[in-house]
Formats: sequence, structure tokens, C-alpha cells
Amino acid sequence: MHKWIKLGLTAVLMFLLALTGCATGTDQGQGGEAPAEQPAEQQPADEKKDVTITFGVTPWTSTVPPTQIARLLLEDMGYTVKLQDADAGVVYTGLSKGDIDVFMDSWLPDMHRNYMEKYGENIEDTAVSYPNGELGWVIPTYVEGINSVEDLKGKEDLFGGKIYGIEEGAGMTITSREMIKTYGLNLQYVPSSESGMLAQAKREIGQNNPVLFLGWRPHPMFVNWDLKVLPDPKKFFKTSEVHVLTNKGFKEKAPEAHAFLKKWSIPVEDIEAMIVQINDGKDPREVARAWIDNNQDKVNEMLGK
Repeated sequence: MHKWIKLGLTAVLMFLLALTGCATGTDQGQGGEAPAEQPAEQQPADEKKDVTITFGVTPWTSTVPPTQIARLLLEDMGYTVKLQDADAGVVYTGLSKGDIDVFMDSWLPDMHRNYMEKYGENIEDTAVSYPNGELGWVIPTYVEGINSVEDLKGKEDLFGGKIYGIEEGAGMTITSREMIKTYGLNLQYVPSSESGMLAQAKREIGQNNPVLFLGWRPHPMFVNWDLKVLPDPKKFFKTSEVHVLTNKGFKEKAPEAHAFLKKWSIPVEDIEAMIVQINDGKDPREVARAWIDNNQDKVNEMLGK
């Protein structure tokens, strides 16, 4: 009899111990002492190695510095980065299809309006890189008495009756010819390549002569010379903001990278200074790394540190 009582008590004790173990395991499984869940905007380093981020790179000098800086920072974060050279139309098509993840040099709202109207449904406007992407007619600051396009009326001879521009068919060329007619200016538009136009401007500026030509920022011309963009009261040329674009699936694909680009910004003067260095033969990656090293506070702000 005592034997059966002992056996019964032992069975009850074992059953209670089993219940206690199950309860403890359940508590841990529900987060009692289990590791906290990873924040949505962070990815483990081993997962990042499996993510390739593709940048669209247009053949514009202004595209290179921000792309290289973002590339190096993303590689430092553990991502694999690929650069795809293409014209603007191909870049926007790639963004809309998801073949391209990031574009660092979108000129909005006007210059790239047609692309955004066509492809914007599948593209995210992620950040403003810099707000002062100017373009228009420029003169050296030493030329007095000309403070807007309207002031050119009756003073065309000061510039030899010429405005130097870029190739036929370019948007700025077409717009400039329309401006000459609309403002009633006695100017001859002299088309050339960008380098040809700048060579002519360099000759005139070297002799301290008045000269009228096309300009846009960012561009090293604003580093090399003291220039001013003439205000255009009829708004043929409008100041653009330069934006960072990503495809709509990028945030889910690379949340930490997306969070970084969401905070992206850089002064236009820094872009111009880097363009000059690259044009002088320096390696773009080295120029970008030097900017990172010299702007750690700005970098940490963008990285959310």
C-alpha cells in the first residue's frame, strides 16, 4: 500500500515538473528572455552581402560625385554596389522596372518632368540632394549694368551681338532661340560643343571682355570664374532642385540603405569642387572618399548616427 502511494506521489511530482518546464519554455518563446526582434530599417551584415544596389549613372559631370559618395558609404555598410552607365531615358525606364535602384541626379520639377510623368508611378522621390540647380544665360560678374535678360535689350553690341551656346538640338539651345525671339534681342546664337563654348568664354574672360553664354550648376565654370546667372522674368529657365530617386521596391529590398538615402543632401558648391578635381585627373573614388573623411558630421547625420 505504501509502495503504491509512493509511486503515485512520484508520478504527480514528475507531472508538475513537466508543466513547469513547458511554462518556462513558452515564456521564453514569447519574448521573456528571447532576443529582441531586429528593427525594420536594419539588416544583418550577411543579408546585405546578398543585396546588390544598382545606380543609374548619366553622362553628366554632376552625376559622378554624389553617386561615388553614396556608393562608398553603402559599401561600407556591407552592400554590393553596381554602377550602370546610361542616358536619362534608360535610367528612368530602369527605375520604373526595378532594374535600377537609385539615381542621384534627377532635375525637378521641370527639366525631367516628362520622365516623371511617364514613369513616376513606379518611382519614389526619396530626397532633395541640393535645391539650387541653376541654369540659364550667364555673364562674368565684372560686367556692369546687366542684371537680368531684359537688360540685354539695346546692349547686345556689348557682347558683340552674340551668345555662345551648346549643340543644336539641345534643350538649352532650343529654349535660347525662343528667348531671343520673345525678348526681341538682336543676338546671334552661336552653337558649339560644351568644350567649344567654354573655350570661347575662357578667351573673352581672360581679356576681361564682356561675354554672354550658357551656364548651369553644378559646373566647374562657377569654380573657375566669377559668374552670375541672369534672372529670366519670363521664366524660360527655372531653377531646379536636384533629387535622389529610388524605385518603389527599394525600401523593402534594402531598408537601411533607403533610410540613409532618405536623409541625403550635399551642397552644390561641394559637387562643383569635386567635379573640378575629377576633371583634373583625380580618381572619382578617391575624391569621394576625401569628401567623406572631411565631412564626418554630415555623413553621420545622413547615416543616422
